[in-house]
Amino acid sequence: MRKTRKRVNNFPTPYTCTAAIKQGGMETKLSMILMGFGNIVHGQKIKGLIYLAVEVAYVVFMAIYGVGFIHMLGSLGSVPQKEIWDEATQVYLYTKGDQSILILLYGVATLMLTVLMVCLWRGALRSAYKAECLHKEGRHVNSFVEDLRTLLHENLYRVLMTLPTSFIFIFTVLPLVFMICMAFTNYSKIGNHLMLFDWVGLENFKALFDSSSILGSTFWSVLGWTLIWAFFATFSNYIFGMILSLLINRKGTRAKGFWRFCFVLTCAVPMFVSLLIMRTMLQPNGAVNVLLRNIGLIAQDASLPFFTDPTWARVTVIVINVWVGVPYTLLQLTGVLQNIPGELYEAAKVDGANAFQTFTKITLPYMLYVTTPYLIATFTGNVNNFNVIYLLSGGDPITDLASTAGKTDLLVTWLYKLTIDKQYYNVGAVIGILTFIILAIGALITYRNSKSYKEEGGF
Repeated sequence: MRKTRKRVNNFPTPYTCTAAIKQGGMETKLSMILMGFGNIVHGQKIKGLIYLAVEVAYVVFMAIYGVGFIHMLGSLGSVPQKEIWDEATQVYLYTKGDQSILILLYGVATLMLTVLMVCLWRGALRSAYKAECLHKEGRHVNSFVEDLRTLLHENLYRVLMTLPTSFIFIFTVLPLVFMICMAFTNYSKIGNHLMLFDWVGLENFKALFDSSSILGSTFWSVLGWTLIWAFFATFSNYIFGMILSLLINRKGTRAKGFWRFCFVLTCAVPMFVSLLIMRTMLQPNGAVNVLLRNIGLIAQDASLPFFTDPTWARVTVIVINVWVGVPYTLLQLTGVLQNIPGELYEAAKVDGANAFQTFTKITLPYMLYVTTPYLIATFTGNVNNFNVIYLLSGGDPITDLASTAGKTDLLVTWLYKLTIDKQYYNVGAVIGILTFIILAIGALITYRNSKSYKEEGGF
C-alpha cells in the first residue's frame, strides 16, 4: 500500500496532517471530529468504524474517569484517612481517604493515554486524506482485507514492533515519567506524607544542592566518591586487563589458551557469590584476619579494618572490583589485540621502532580507538554499580549518625537506602534524575569528542 501520491512534476507529496487540513475535502475535515469518517465515505468502512470505535471508547473513558483523574492531578487529593470509634462493634473503623500516589499514577497514565490518542488521531486523519486523494485520482483504495495483507509484507515492521513498543511504553516510559513527577512532590516519611502529599516545585532540588544542610552535604560527599570510584574502578580494570592481555598475547608466551582459561574461569562463578565470599573473608574475625594473626603479622587482639575504616573500605572495594572485573576486560582487549593488522608491526620493525614506541604508536591508539565506547559504557555502569558496593560493604562505614549514607555509598546505593529503608521517595526521585543527567551529558560529550566518533572508519 503506497503512502504517497505523484504530482505532475513527479515529486512525491506525503499525506501529512497539514495537507489534510488545508487541501482535504469536507469528509476529511470532518474526520478531525469523527475519526474514520473519511475512510467510511471512501469505502474503507471497517477501518473507519475501528477508528470511530476507538474514539468513542476514549471519550467515554475521559467522561467517566479521565477528566476526574486529570482534575485531581492538580491537588493530589485533599481528604485524609480518618479513624472513627464504632460503639456497636467496639473497634476503630478507618474511612477511605484520598491516596495521592494513585492519583498521581492515574493522572500521568491518563495524560500519556491522551498523547497516544493524539498520535492515533493524526494517523486517522492522514488515512482519510490518502483515501480521498486516491479516490479523486481514480486509483484503487485498499479494502480492510488488503490492508491486513500489507501487514505481512511492506508493513510487517508495524506488526513486529507494536508489542515491544507497547511494553517499553508501559514498563519504561510510564514509570520514568511517574518518577520524574514524584521528584516535584513531598512524597516521603518526613511529615507523614505517605498517603497525602502535595506539589512542592523545585524545593527538593534546592534542598539537595544546599551544602549547608545534612542532606545537601551528604549528596555532594556521595557524588564526589561516586565519581572517584567510577574513575578508579574503570581505569584500574582497563590497565590491568591491558597488561594481562599483552603478556598473554605476546609471541614468547606459551600455552596462551591455558592462561586465558585460568583468568576467565572466575567469570563462571556468579559475581554475587564471589563478593559475598570476599566480604566474609575480610570481616574482623574472617579468614584473612585469622590467617594474619596465626602467622604473626598482626597482634592476636587486632584485625585489619577492611570495612570499618573509611579509607580502608574504599581501597578494599576498588581492589576487589579489579579482581572480579579484570577477566571481562581481558576478553575484550584480547579480541582487539588479535585484530590489529600484523603489517603495522612489521613496518614499525623495519623503521627501527622499539617495543615502547610500537606500543605507544600502534597498540595503544588502536585499543583506545576501538574500546572508547566500551570505556564509556563501563564508566556509566560503575557509577551505577550497585552489586559490588552493596554486597561488599553495604555502603559502610557510617561515621556520621545524622547522615543517611555511609563512606562507600554510591548515588545508586544511597538512593536505595533513601527509598527502601527511609521512605524518602521524593529525594530518591531527585537523585535518580540527577544521576541520569550527569551520565547522559558526560557520556555524550566524551563520545562526540573521541576519535571513535570523529574518525569513524579511520583504522
